[in-house]
Amino acid sequence: MPSIDKPLVAHPGLERNELGLTVRDYEGSMSTLCAGCGHDSVSAALMHALWEMSTPPHMIAKLSGIGCSAKTPAYFVHGAHGFNTAHGRMAPIATGANAANRDLLYIGVSGDGDTLSIGLGHFGHLIRRNVRMLYVLENNGVYGLTKGQFSASADVGSTTKRGTPNELPPIDPIMMGLSMGATFLARGFSGDKQQLVPILKAAASHGGLAIVDVISPCVTFNDHEGSTKSYLFTRQHDVAVTVTDFVPPAAAIEATIGTGIGPVSVTMHSGADIRFRAVPAGYDPTDRQAVSSHLQEARSRGEVVTGLLFVDEEIPDLHELNHTVDIPLAQVPFERLNPGAAELAKLGFR
Repeated sequence: MPSIDKPLVAHPGLERNELGLTVRDYEGSMSTLCAGCGHDSVSAALMHALWEMSTPPHMIAKLSGIGCSAKTPAYFVHGAHGFNTAHGRMAPIATGANAANRDLLYIGVSGDGDTLSIGLGHFGHLIRRNVRMLYVLENNGVYGLTKGQFSASADVGSTTKRGTPNELPPIDPIMMGLSMGATFLARGFSGDKQQLVPILKAAASHGGLAIVDVISPCVTFNDHEGSTKSYLFTRQHDVAVTVTDFVPPAAAIEATIGTGIGPVSVTMHSGADIRFRAVPAGYDPTDRQAVSSHLQEARSRGEVVTGLLFVDEEIPDLHELNHTVDIPLAQVPFERLNPGAAELAKLGFR
């Protein structure tokens, strides 16, 4: 079913960002996903995150693979670039595009099947190369387009609508990312926009690959009793390891956020007040081994840990590793990209 364009008429009283744009300027087409699909909430969170960051729509590149998740890029920022790839192949296309134009904000939207099954090898190399992009994994534990078979992220014991239990252990993208050296790992819930929006803003500002695993329930095939990816199960077992917010780079604002006290209200440069609370005692999102241990312990208790789980800003990204020029290769003059036969001959090429 094709997407339906929305009318562009906006209420004159809508708030505008630094670019003079309203949140409606970050919308896409009308969704044709099932009513209540978690993926539509992810689209809404992306719209608000990009609007709040005043990201120019023409400086955004949206990419996807195949599956219900592949439709998401059509539903936010109609003025951005977009590329829908083959099943599981979004990662290498994103790598090539990023290599050619480093100035764009790349947003890849994938599903648990697209990423953790057919695309698993490409996903691993995306982590290895630390390609600078926001990678949103819409995780519902099923193949929705082919009537609800278990995906690679389905938990042991989780059941289908007909009651058939899953017996295969799941692939956890966060644990995989920790073991492979990923530099930004977060988990959110499509039903918690208050937490998801700042996570997406922080991820979009990261200097490498930012993986955001979003539990996004499939209301048609995986929202029943017995599912561990349903709205009810996630709400009952969600444990926020950090209270997440994002403060864009600007002049320093200082405040004391003590452990064991209530939220502290801090006024931002925009005039908005943001409430801060100390993270759980001892939790260090920069300690890869400690984060891994914490997640494993939480999993043994049946908890779904959300928030900014791990970050490392010191590891170089794809361009730093390859010593590319600061100017995007797409903008480098042909004469510099191709020095000519005489110069190549000096280097031993014939």
